[in-house]
Amino acid sequence: MTPFGSFTYRPVVDRFPVLPALDPPSAAVLVALFVAAALLTRRRPAYGLVILVLAMPLDFAHSLAATTVTLPKVALLGVLLGLSTYAEIGKLLRKRPVPLLLMALAGLLVATSLTALGAAHRGVVEREALKVLEYGGFFVAAFLCRTLDDDDAALVTATALVAIAVSLSALAQEIVGAPSGLYIGDAIVPRIAGILDGPNQLCGYCEIAAASLGAWALAKRSLLVDGALALVVCTGVLTFSRAGWVALALIGAMLSLWGGRHAWNRLRPALAGLLAGLAGAAGWAIYAHTPGVLRALLAPSLYAGGVGNRSELWRAAFAMWRSRPIFGVGAGNFEFELPVYGILGVRTHANSLYLQSLAEGGLVLFTATLAALVAVVGSLLSWRPVQRLRDASPWVVAALAATIALALHQVVDYLIFYPKVGGAWWLLIGVAAAALR
Repeated sequence: MTPFGSFTYRPVVDRFPVLPALDPPSAAVLVALFVAAALLTRRRPAYGLVILVLAMPLDFAHSLAATTVTLPKVALLGVLLGLSTYAEIGKLLRKRPVPLLLMALAGLLVATSLTALGAAHRGVVEREALKVLEYGGFFVAAFLCRTLDDDDAALVTATALVAIAVSLSALAQEIVGAPSGLYIGDAIVPRIAGILDGPNQLCGYCEIAAASLGAWALAKRSLLVDGALALVVCTGVLTFSRAGWVALALIGAMLSLWGGRHAWNRLRPALAGLLAGLAGAAGWAIYAHTPGVLRALLAPSLYAGGVGNRSELWRAAFAMWRSRPIFGVGAGNFEFELPVYGILGVRTHANSLYLQSLAEGGLVLFTATLAALVAVVGSLLSWRPVQRLRDASPWVVAALAATIALALHQVVDYLIFYPKVGGAWWLLIGVAAAALR
């Protein structure tokens, strides 16, 4: 072992994950989760929803044939099987606002599938279409579980516990090294990701968690919720995601308006997390001998980590759209088409939900994407007009705040491409849709 005295700190530690094939021990774990999720959901739907919330940021991913098996997917299948034993679920799915949201998801699925018409890589189009089905499954499962068993105490506890686990996994990377960093001059500052896919994705997850925990801190405070909220906000700040900072601020403003005059008192844990995060960011500025780590300017990091810079990615996205304006180059094909449009040595998405949908799906997928966002916001507001939002469930306010924040953040990032973010968002929408009733 290397003596502590000679320890060399490495702010960025390269990780090269290799997806293992599904072996018997791993299969046994996944089968056990499937059975447990089905049986527990059959016993009490609230237990199934708790399992989905806890499993969402985890993956335990293994390859099986042409697909990937993960903990959230297996848990979802188990929960849906458990829910199928309830006779009234068909009638429940016909209640507002579920049909509208299912239509929005169906529109996304059809639009995504149509992009295969001109796609060079149709296999990834199928992957993206299946991802839409997965998100629809999370929405349906969350709605049914919350409608059949509205045990908010268990759900809030699970949300707080998993938020704490995600935050601690990320904050530990300040010490052991992060998967990416800011390269400013001679300084390298880590950008934490934890068990999420990257720093921007982590911040997106923190936005969803902060909206949920903040809404419940206003409605019914507890030590667990307060601690989780503080950690989530601190973690979100230390991702150094500029759009994420704006999104977190927007969530704070929306929650403050909903909470009224007592909001700032009840949101003190979030303020404490913000101050801790800012203190950490200031510490990194001192370490780097420059305030540039705060990213107040729009200049990109000198090292893009092999994923390109937004300016070149956005130019390529516009070029792809102009070349195929109706159906695009194919869902999931953006990263494979980059060399054709002059971007060499880069394999990533467009760093924008809206440009990604234009490039990969043309006007068809772009319209379906906007329609889905409008459907979500419209569903949350139609049952509770703006003047009556103060009387709404904390889940409704949380879903509305998270949706608007993610819609803004994804102007310059593409977050719901990652199931850990997209799945968590649709889970929250499902819970909120149930809370509307």
